[in-house]
Amino acid sequence: MHSKSIKNMPTAMFQSRAEGRTSSPRSRDTDIRPARKSRSRSRIAIHDYCGHPFQFALSRELARRGHEVRHFYFAEDMGPKGDTRRLPDDPASFSIEPISIGRSYSKQNLIRRREADILYGALASRKIASFAPDITISGNTPLEAQASILKGVRSSGSAFLFWMQDFYSLAAAKILSRKLPVVGHAIGAYYRHLEASMLRRSDGIVLASDDFRPALKGFGVTDDAIGVIPNWGALDTLPLRPKNNAWASRHGLSDKFVFLYSGTLALKHNPDLLWALAERFQDDPAVVIAVAASGVSYDALKARHAEAPKSNLLFLPLQPMEVFPDVLGAADVLVALLENDAGPFSVPSKVLSYLCGGRPILLSAPTSNLSVRLVEQANAGLCIPAGDKQAFVAAAERLRAEPKACASFGAAGRAYAESAFDISNVADRFETMFAKAVARAA
Repeated sequence: MHSKSIKNMPTAMFQSRAEGRTSSPRSRDTDIRPARKSRSRSRIAIHDYCGHPFQFALSRELARRGHEVRHFYFAEDMGPKGDTRRLPDDPASFSIEPISIGRSYSKQNLIRRREADILYGALASRKIASFAPDITISGNTPLEAQASILKGVRSSGSAFLFWMQDFYSLAAAKILSRKLPVVGHAIGAYYRHLEASMLRRSDGIVLASDDFRPALKGFGVTDDAIGVIPNWGALDTLPLRPKNNAWASRHGLSDKFVFLYSGTLALKHNPDLLWALAERFQDDPAVVIAVAASGVSYDALKARHAEAPKSNLLFLPLQPMEVFPDVLGAADVLVALLENDAGPFSVPSKVLSYLCGGRPILLSAPTSNLSVRLVEQANAGLCIPAGDKQAFVAAAERLRAEPKACASFGAAGRAYAESAFDISNVADRFETMFAKAVARAA
């Protein structure tokens, strides 16, 4: 049972102000529907460990509706970030608090990574609880850190929503079983138990994909706690940009045909496919494979390049959000990768940003993954089953040779984004989930 601040809180305070609004096509993919109008104010903590752009868009929209919103994220995470600055049009009720562990963070050493995750969880728990939120939603977070956050905010009287972007325990079990054959299964079982326990104790669970639902039943989670709200691209911050823009000129890309990979390049992304593109087009001086990324597979690809340089491979660090529209504009083809291990339990946010970019998408991913369905539904590019290098290169050759097809795919992706990524409709559905979570907490 939670504190009186939760018990006495009217659930209407989270209900939407969008009565009568026509929902976008995206809302038909979810069981969350807009609620009634309300001007009630609440205090909401949004914790996104990674600091991705679309979560910042949600925080800003909720603050514009009158809620007091504080957005927390991990300062040392090296992945792509939203706009972490206060913007001139941000409401006074919106604030941003990065959480720092005071040292660099690496995912390569599993023991040091776990130590950092536990430290981060303790810090994040205290900082979020000190904000005294009425409701906390937390996602993209290592499980031991998430457990600390859940415990801390519950003790402060906050309802807790688990925002499920990935199945951490299932992914960890697969990776650990490969890396540590003897003890990996036991460690994986521990993480499955930890994740299941947290999901059962949460006041609500927001799933990025309905594909997660069957596995949740196996964890003993009841359907009444679950809502499906698919991820979206931060459309308002990603205007269409021309090919010949300042960023492209600065990096010598304005007159090149550019295959661009942007974002995290980690264990679940196969860098061999980017290398295969470089090999295939090494005799075409007009083609560049640009990789603006970070992560262990990015480091591995750079090391391979150092040993056997490819003149058409361009390595760049992750680019800040303020130039990201130009980064997407500089591309002729946007490349996304996802290994078979990810299966249906990972939803790469880069694909959602790519849909906003107005360029064709070349996607290598498991056929069961939501990203494949999105690209195919939008007719925004070509999807190749993960692991099929020959088909991936053939699809790249087709896009290189067919500018009209590229233009059609890019326009279709942008049109889909404009119809589906309406932040107002997204916020409606989150407010409905907040109301349900408060009612369950009471």
